[in-house]
Amino acid sequence: MLDVLVAVRSVLDTVLFRIGDTPISISTIITAVLVILAAFWVSRAIRRLIDRGLTRRGAKPGAIGTINGLIHYAVLFTGFGVALGTTGIDLTALFAAGAIFAVGIGFAMQSIAQNFVAGVILLAERSIKPGDVLEVEGKVVKLLEMGVRASIARTRDGEDLIVPNSTLIQTTVKNYTLRNSAFRIRVPVGVVYRSDMALVKRTLTDVAHAMTAKLPMSDRDPQIILTSFGDNAVQWEVAVWIDDPWAWRLAASELSQAIWFAFQKLDIVIAFPQLDVHFDPPIQDSIGRLATGRAA
Repeated sequence: MLDVLVAVRSVLDTVLFRIGDTPISISTIITAVLVILAAFWVSRAIRRLIDRGLTRRGAKPGAIGTINGLIHYAVLFTGFGVALGTTGIDLTALFAAGAIFAVGIGFAMQSIAQNFVAGVILLAERSIKPGDVLEVEGKVVKLLEMGVRASIARTRDGEDLIVPNSTLIQTTVKNYTLRNSAFRIRVPVGVVYRSDMALVKRTLTDVAHAMTAKLPMSDRDPQIILTSFGDNAVQWEVAVWIDDPWAWRLAASELSQAIWFAFQKLDIVIAFPQLDVHFDPPIQDSIGRLATGRAA
């Protein structure tokens, strides 16, 4: 038995070739292969854990696949480094060249790396998620998909925007659906000064309550506010809660139409800018003589 073990050890220690001053034997090759296989196994286990965690958080399959791919290559790179180290190959020069190469790639891909890190933060925090209604750089959009580098959003005009993830991290973003989907619409309206203001307020209140009765946000009362005494009108504002920020324009249009028809029914006049022109007496006389001459 001992002779067999000695023979096996002798075979495993047989030098096949040399890399510089480093002998490469069968045992070192087997060890390196086992390390690489172990790296594959570790990569698979880590990717399974990440897949489960991100799926529970509602991440998109594309984002999960990208993250798993990056982790897979990182683990394999580490495994190959360990495998080469076990063979006795000096990795100092290799790592030095790799560091220089990595610095150059880092400068060239700074924006991509920044967006990648921002995407990972967004996926982890869940402060912004697909389906949210956002205001980004002055545009109201609905987030459709979240990727590791960029996210896809759609405007109210049906335009698809590719938004870099760094924009969602580094700028102020309004998330209208972060905690709930409640959204308040405001419709201003001005009436002439001779209007019965009590009737105006009562009419606006009835219209607002009728509008609220159609929506699930009935637990939040509408507000009727007299905002200012303008040059041509008494300005009022009707504020009503809705449960879908994406549909606020349609809701505001419906509320405005309801106000218009209610005012028409009660003969409440919606004010518009007016300008009174006063002529000096000489001009009035000239206009009068001109009108008299034409009549004659």
